[in-house]
Amino acid sequence: MVDKPQGFTSHDVVDFIRKRFNFKKVGHAGTLDPMATGLLILLIGSYTKRSSEFLNHDKEYEATMTLGATSDTGDAWGKVTKNALSLPVTVADVESAIKKYSGPMAQAVPAYSAKKFQGKKLYELARKGIEVKLEPSNIVIHSLEITKLDLPEISFRVSCSKGTYIRQLCTDIGKDLGCGAYMSALRRTKSGDFTIDRAVGVEALKKMKAEELSCLSVQ
Repeated sequence: MVDKPQGFTSHDVVDFIRKRFNFKKVGHAGTLDPMATGLLILLIGSYTKRSSEFLNHDKEYEATMTLGATSDTGDAWGKVTKNALSLPVTVADVESAIKKYSGPMAQAVPAYSAKKFQGKKLYELARKGIEVKLEPSNIVIHSLEITKLDLPEISFRVSCSKGTYIRQLCTDIGKDLGCGAYMSALRRTKSGDFTIDRAVGVEALKKMKAEELSCLSVQ
């Protein structure tokens, strides 16, 4: 398990591990956006055939959304447009809006995502100006807890099913509040029974030997 740093794609980490330790087969169990940090489960050798087993795990994230603006990608790395608030947003408004997001629900698939349409990733099509609207995904929000509220920023912890887009969750809450919102930080802290405290950073991996990788093993 690797603690992915910001700026790395999931493929960057896979490629680094493959070259650093001379492995023939390396994969991962769940993409993290370049902006996101945190838990990335790597699958090495025969474990690459078991990817679906780990992809189906529930996930936990720590995230921050910023109110009063929107982003074309849904996050801070996109084109951010500030909005004039038609009504002041209060703490009570935020708490009320967030309560809506609990249990099973349908969630729109964001244009800038790795989900594929006719063999192409949506973000690849979006960058070319091609708009594709897919049917909403069925997801489950197990819990959503505000950890810090310092408007216009809201930090929260969310436990959710696979396939949940946190950037879309932020976008939807912003729409409900009438002021817009985008995801300004994201960190994956748990996938199934695997937690971030067991993950190893890229800098530490640069100093490790292949035989020391047992600490990263998914058993």
